[in-house]
Amino acid sequence: MREIVHIQVGRCGNQIGSKFWEVISDEHGIDPNGQYHGDSDLQLERIQVYYNEGQYPKYVPRAVLVDLEPGTMDSIRGGVYGQLFRPDNIVFGVTGAGNNWAKGYYTEGADLLESILDVVRKEAEGCDCLQGFQLVHSLGGGTGSGLGTLLLANLTEEYPDRILVTYSVVPSPKVSDTVVEPYNATLAVNQLIENSTQSYCIDNEALYDICFRTLKLPTPTYGDLNHLVSCTMSGVTTCLRFPGQLNADLRKLAVNMIPFPRLHFFMPGFAPLTSRGSQKYRALTVPELTHQMFDAKNMMAACDPRHGRYLTVAAIFRGRMSMKEVDEQMLNIQKRNKEFFVEWIPNNVKTAVCDIPPRGLKMSATFIGNTTAIQELFKRISEQYTSMFRRKAFLHWYTGEGMDEADFCDSENNLCDLISEYQQYQDATSEDQEFEDEDEAEEANESDG
Repeated sequence: MREIVHIQVGRCGNQIGSKFWEVISDEHGIDPNGQYHGDSDLQLERIQVYYNEGQYPKYVPRAVLVDLEPGTMDSIRGGVYGQLFRPDNIVFGVTGAGNNWAKGYYTEGADLLESILDVVRKEAEGCDCLQGFQLVHSLGGGTGSGLGTLLLANLTEEYPDRILVTYSVVPSPKVSDTVVEPYNATLAVNQLIENSTQSYCIDNEALYDICFRTLKLPTPTYGDLNHLVSCTMSGVTTCLRFPGQLNADLRKLAVNMIPFPRLHFFMPGFAPLTSRGSQKYRALTVPELTHQMFDAKNMMAACDPRHGRYLTVAAIFRGRMSMKEVDEQMLNIQKRNKEFFVEWIPNNVKTAVCDIPPRGLKMSATFIGNTTAIQELFKRISEQYTSMFRRKAFLHWYTGEGMDEADFCDSENNLCDLISEYQQYQDATSEDQEFEDEDEAEEANESDG
């Protein structure tokens, strides 16, 4: 049954991952003890995508929880959903990575790697038809970025034909948790370019803005931010978990969304996002969802899609709705905003529709955009990285773990290449247009002559 193995790494990854399991357990009618208390057979029809069946009637998430320090795991175990996860699948070290990518990738993380891979292999071998892996981590800290990308590299080697999806929390311009974030993020992105199939870039600043501006929460907590991310994760995978009129799995998404193998960094979004107070004043309709979904304020990465062009877009609708209306609205958006879509990919919007809405809503939509504007995010990291690396600041912490300065240069070059690739495809059309115009002008001159 097209199973997915879920891996969450580091404090951030584990907090978002735990929230994700709360959201989908609720959708599938699974209580915090793994018992089914649902009201529809559809909830159990494809439950194998994310859950193993334990001793009847307990459902166990196919999740591997990883951290280099025990604190996060203790708080998950002590939480409401602590009994849901299989104790053998919780793997942690004792020392922590101390915000150091090299510790996560080369030393502390490498010591723990084999025991994590054993658990992942066991989960993968128990699957009938493994579709792929999803990794939740942050790029700013040491464990999520270092150990997260080390795991990714090993999974690519062992399962080369499976889809590897990452939900990566990228450093944002105004919300910085650590000083050495630019180093950790650049070294991690270097690995993501090579080893992940598709990466969803999530940004704390963008999430804060959504909570503050759109949801009107005066003091957003990390719980609120994590809930937003888990809504998106649940939306992306909804077609695998429930029947629908038009389905999309991880591979279909990858094939339709990634025109060039290195350009696989997506900007997610979710609709409807409305503050509690104004909810009752809005009707949820397909046009309303479509409009909000493409709104720059709804994007979960701090980049403005209007500064670039969409290479491809996927829209996943949930709820009972007319396919005709969905198709009309998507075509309408493409026609109205023609300048924001590249011309050389004619129909660059993929649509999927699933009949079952999320809990508490009549319908919803998840947006996934592959836009050249995401280079803003990488430029930001690259600039901060360069200004620190030029002075060799903080470098001794990394070289002390066995890293070489050449590794830093390679990562920087790879990131700069990625930025220029995005820029190249953003500009590609205008140049072609000029050539066509010149050709037409020449033809016209010849015919006049």
